[in-house]
Amino acid sequence: MPRPVRCRRIGQMPMFRSFSPDDAPDAEVIRLTLDEYETLRLMDAEGLNQESCAARMNVARTTVTAIYESARRKTATALVQGKRLQITGGCCEFAPVPPPEHLMMKGIQSMRIAIPYEQGEIFQHFGHTEQFKLYDVENGAIVREQIVDTNGSGHGALAGFLQAARADALICGGIGGGAQMALAEAGIKLYAGVTGSADTAAKALAAGSLEYDPDARCDHHDHHGEGHDCHSHGCGEHSCHKA
Repeated sequence: MPRPVRCRRIGQMPMFRSFSPDDAPDAEVIRLTLDEYETLRLMDAEGLNQESCAARMNVARTTVTAIYESARRKTATALVQGKRLQITGGCCEFAPVPPPEHLMMKGIQSMRIAIPYEQGEIFQHFGHTEQFKLYDVENGAIVREQIVDTNGSGHGALAGFLQAARADALICGGIGGGAQMALAEAGIKLYAGVTGSADTAAKALAAGSLEYDPDARCDHHDHHGEGHDCHSHGCGEHSCHKA
């Protein structure tokens, strides 16, 4: 029986999930897993040695060596042969994130909605939000509300922050592909492309009538297509992919 794969701890999700040569838009895809990306981030971008990287990822140093060598080989192949590099998959878990201070208790039957928040409105740039407003929903009605500070968490850490805040769903405006991937890995359902009052949007989701755009992106704000009813589109189920 094969030995089970131990999930690798990810400290920061990538802000961008794919890279491709401008003159080869239909290039073959090479998949770089999240744990491979993490070794490049920690060792090449932050300058950690293999021992420190292994400690951060909660795996053995020999495992980090193998992951790192695979990551560099894939990256080199993409650069030399003009292939598209896509960051996705891997058996990973988020590094623990302390929950927001004085986080309100969440009921067993509650669904917790999080919304990037600024002066009553849905803040339109997910990765730069300084506050979230949390709404606990029971039986189709909002029963508790709280505003929490992100404490400087950026694109790559906000999914872990929302996971620590015990959020089940996120309503937002534009959002990048890397953040979407991070939310999916955290098991948080996504309702993007929403504007206007945060309270109104939360009530609409609680009632099952929220219109949103699953194709919304921070990088182009091209909110094309009709609104989607929140009961007809599922987003971001949690999965742990085996490498």
